[in-house]
Amino acid sequence: MERRNLLRAAVLGGSAAVFGGTLWRGAAYAAPAQPGPGPYGALGSPDANGIRLPSGFTSRVIARSGQTVSGTSYTWHNAPDGGACYADGSGWIYVSNSEINPSGGASAVKFSSSGTITAAYRILSSTRQNCAGGKTPWNTWLSCEEVSLGYVYETDPWGVNASVQRAAMGRFKHEAAAADPVRQVIYLTEDETNGRFYRFVPTTWGNLSSGTLQVMVAGSGTSGSFTWANVPDPDGSPTATRSQVSGSKSFNGGEGCHYADNTVWFTTKGDNRVWQLNLTSNTYELAYDDSLVNGTAPLTGVDNITGSSSGDLFVAEDGGNMEICLITPDDVVASFLRVDGQSGSEITGPAFSPDGTRLYFSSQRGTSGSSSGGITYEVTGPFRS
Repeated sequence: MERRNLLRAAVLGGSAAVFGGTLWRGAAYAAPAQPGPGPYGALGSPDANGIRLPSGFTSRVIARSGQTVSGTSYTWHNAPDGGACYADGSGWIYVSNSEINPSGGASAVKFSSSGTITAAYRILSSTRQNCAGGKTPWNTWLSCEEVSLGYVYETDPWGVNASVQRAAMGRFKHEAAAADPVRQVIYLTEDETNGRFYRFVPTTWGNLSSGTLQVMVAGSGTSGSFTWANVPDPDGSPTATRSQVSGSKSFNGGEGCHYADNTVWFTTKGDNRVWQLNLTSNTYELAYDDSLVNGTAPLTGVDNITGSSSGDLFVAEDGGNMEICLITPDDVVASFLRVDGQSGSEITGPAFSPDGTRLYFSSQRGTSGSSSGGITYEVTGPFRS
């Protein structure tokens, strides 16, 4: 079912609330109503891993930077960032980027059907500051370099096939990618204060070796219609891709990106917003913006974003109070979990196991505040379906 447009949401006294009645389109809105803690209830006390979770949920540590992954001989990478899950027979694989420069790259952890770790290994090496990325419908991982003139690398989560640099997808400060199998394109965010929102149209769907890079063209407002225009020179030199098309829309620090049901959502950290593009009507608007609620909203420092089978969006915080918050189809914004004692870190890489019962994510710098202190977690519980 297509997700409907979201209402503005805020939190008062630790309870989620929605702004009721009228869809918000930049005008004044009604007073907060319908207070509540969200669909999973209030957060409990910190568990043994320092994570506050709703009742019925538990956490475990999967890997720590600089230490061998349990049951394997593989040393987990520093600064774990964007991630995704892949079905592997009756088990699954979680892949994770490494946001360090130089070296970067990405690693993977393999699980059995019971959730036991059976292997861990490197799937990408010798790249730079691999931040977020995205999963393709043909089960590869797009690992994005968050550096000037950075590349997208297509990698194999099973570690069998060599990674491939996908230069046709453009050279810029890449952040995240999201595949749209209906229009057969890949959406791309750019982490610049005046970044752009792009899509890559492959010559052949399923083959990213060639195609056309396009940029979103729209007005300066927070809602309206949009079109796409070809980027003349995707290699970004001597003119940056974001500066090549007159009328292309500027976004303040593009971060996470997620596609579902003819809609693509992406976050911008510079103004703490979640944007929503209706790909059927070619219109855009804000799905979330805390700048109008005087800092009382639960979600601050928006970053990586993913979705669940219920239609809930899960948004990780870069800073803030180290939470993963959710935005429900019923227009509620609420805290889902909080990591205590790691204020010098950020939450990265949220991704669900194929059956939707486990959520993986990382604290990029852990308790030490250093890239060598990263911790990757798993949360298990009664997620909505």
